[in-house]
Amino acid sequence: MVTPVAKRQAVRHIQEALALSERRACALVGLARRVARYVSTRSDDAALRQRLRDLACQRRRFGYRRLGCLLAREGFSPNHKELFRLYQEEGLKVRHRGGRKRALGTRAPVTIPQEPGQRWSLDFVSDALICGRRFRILAVIDDFSRKNLALVADTSLSGGRVARELTALVERYGKPLMIVSDNGTEFTSHAILKWADEMKIEWHYIAPGKPQQDGFVESFNGRLRDECLNETLFTSLSHARQVLADWREDYNTVRPHSQLDGRTPDQVARQVSRGHAPETLAIPSTPSHKRTGSLLLSGYKKGGTSFDGLID
Repeated sequence: MVTPVAKRQAVRHIQEALALSERRACALVGLARRVARYVSTRSDDAALRQRLRDLACQRRRFGYRRLGCLLAREGFSPNHKELFRLYQEEGLKVRHRGGRKRALGTRAPVTIPQEPGQRWSLDFVSDALICGRRFRILAVIDDFSRKNLALVADTSLSGGRVARELTALVERYGKPLMIVSDNGTEFTSHAILKWADEMKIEWHYIAPGKPQQDGFVESFNGRLRDECLNETLFTSLSHARQVLADWREDYNTVRPHSQLDGRTPDQVARQVSRGHAPETLAIPSTPSHKRTGSLLLSGYKKGGTSFDGLID
């Protein structure tokens, strides 16, 4: 019984149970009479609370900061302290799922491209239908704007199929300077090697067992699994494709991105196209190199040694 609220409740209980005066009850509890008579004038924020609950119900894996971005778009303007208080009072805290232990060590910072469309990252994610049948998802993102370019779901995704999907993306978004992937069999197949050679696109493979070197798509995969795959039971492959298409549209146009200062990938891409690059996407300075190229990479390894370079 240390808070004023608890002491006020104790004073009321003593008055009702023992029929004592307010003066005597406050003296026993150690509470000033003016504090006992205090009536809060704070608004209950009913509309804000209700909208916060609705958004948290729709997006169960969003924390209070990301929910605050969505509320701001709708005209609500609580500061971060008020929003956090309401978030806690409503019991909306995101339950953290357990994960495997990760090795600790020094990690070199990875810089990002200077414009959209310069570097893409690829990776596979797997899931299953309710009948137990497994399927895979090819995820392709733009490392600068974090835009998800494609989510291709199928029971089999060979190297030739990946090449065809990349060709369609090149026709739609233009040709990137570099593509980054792991050393999976699909990405090291003859079909991909031939495609990269014909398209004149640099293909960079991360070091085996070093997924942090492909951190952009790995982070995206985590969001995809946490907010979509783990939240949905897929009845069929067509159902999975429709859900993934809806989630991709929401991710690119609605979902606020913490690394983009609460903006969406589409908003960042439009700003850059108008010549206003966001400050949060600036390339860190690298004194040991002159920036004569259009794409700067660091933190990768090639042949067991550090690899920093410029791609013209």
